[in-house]
Amino acid sequence: MGFLEALQTNPLLLSAILAGLAASIVSGIIGSYVVVKRIVFISGSISHSVLSGIGLCLWLERAKGIAWISPLYGALITGVLSALIIGWIHLYYKEREDSVIAALWSVGMAIGVLFISQTPGFNVELTNFLVGNILWVSPQDLYILFGLDLAIILIVLCLHKRFLAICFDEQQAKLQGLKVNQLYLLLLVLASITIVLLIQVVGIILVMTMLAIPAAIANFFTSRLSSMIFIAILLSASFCFFGTAIAYHLDWPAGATVALLAGASYLFSMLIFKK
Repeated sequence: MGFLEALQTNPLLLSAILAGLAASIVSGIIGSYVVVKRIVFISGSISHSVLSGIGLCLWLERAKGIAWISPLYGALITGVLSALIIGWIHLYYKEREDSVIAALWSVGMAIGVLFISQTPGFNVELTNFLVGNILWVSPQDLYILFGLDLAIILIVLCLHKRFLAICFDEQQAKLQGLKVNQLYLLLLVLASITIVLLIQVVGIILVMTMLAIPAAIANFFTSRLSSMIFIAILLSASFCFFGTAIAYHLDWPAGATVALLAGASYLFSMLIFKK
C-alpha cells in the first residue's frame, strides 16, 4: 500500500501528519527567532530539562493512579519554569552562565530518569520521549498542540516587531523604551512551548534539529525575518511529511527519519550556498 493510500485508511498515520503540521508551524516561527537571537544552546538546555516533568507525570499516572495527568502537561510546566530560570541566569548571572545552564540540563534529565525508572512499564515511554514516536500522538494531544499553535501565533502577531528589535539590536530596543528583559524571557517561554510540541514528533534528543535546522536553511534564502519564518514553516512541514513517508516505506523510526532528512538537507544547502 502506498503512503497516500495509507493516510486515508490509517488514523494513526493521519494523526502523525497532523501532529507534524502543528509542530512545523511553531518550529518555523519560534525557530527563526531562536536562530537569529543565537540562543540555540539555551533552548537545548530547556529541551532536556522537560524530562523531569514528563517523568513526574508518568510516575503519578502509572504508579499512583492519577489518570488525568498527561506527560504533556508536565513537559509544559517544567519547560516554562526552566525557560524562566535559564533566562534569569542569562540576564543576571552571566559570569557562570554556561556552567549553571549545563547543571540544570543534567539535573532535569536525572530527575526525569529517576521518576521513569520507578514507573511500571517505563521502557516504552522513555524511548518514545527520548527519540520520538509521532505515531504515538492521541486525539487529545492534537487538540492541545493546535491550541498552543493558535496561542503562539496570536502572541507573535502582536509582538513581532518587538521581538525583531531585541533579536537584532538590544541596545537600540532599550533606547526605544522596550522592556527588553521581559521580551527576552517571553521569547524563551515560547521556545519552551515549541520544544514541547516538537518532542511529540522527534523526541527530546532530536528536538533541536527541528527547532533550528529549518530556520537555518531558510536563512540561506533570505535575510528578512518574516520571509525566513514563512520558508522555515514550509521546510519543517516538508521534512515531517516526507520523513514520515520514508519511515513508513522503510520501516524506520519516524522521528529519527524526520531529523535525518532535515540534517541532510541542511548539509546539502550549506554546500550549495557556500559555492
